[in-house]
Amino acid sequence: MQEIQDKMALRELVDHFSNLSDEKKVAEQMELFTDDAEVVSISGEQVFTSKGKKEIGDAFRNFLALFHTVYHINGQHTATINGDTATGIYYCQVVLIGNQDGKNIGNFSGVRYNDEYVKTDGKWFIKKRTSHFMYTDIREVK
Repeated sequence: MQEIQDKMALRELVDHFSNLSDEKKVAEQMELFTDDAEVVSISGEQVFTSKGKKEIGDAFRNFLALFHTVYHINGQHTATINGDTATGIYYCQVVLIGNQDGKNIGNFSGVRYNDEYVKTDGKWFIKKRTSHFMYTDIREVK
């Protein structure tokens, strides 16, 4: 029964993260991470790493500021739990729309997240997130 509850809590964690992203609520997103969290973003040959809540929050704020619309569609999530730690994989389609030269330009990406979680005082947090941008399609949005 505890494993089912933990898996539900982890799914809620990743879904809540996405909802906060869509609303650009970065300060609230940071509450979902451990103090020493690490975020790695991989897109082709480019790799970006942020460590600690302040650095991660600054990176998120700067990135999200580029877009007027942010939209996450979460898919499957699998988690392996080992006591108060867990790993998870989940898939997401991310839509980011910004203005370039007076046109709405959309970035449509398929992302696979590899997560490490830690449970502290009965609550799950993200310890490490590696974002693999599997594809990105950039085009004008009408």
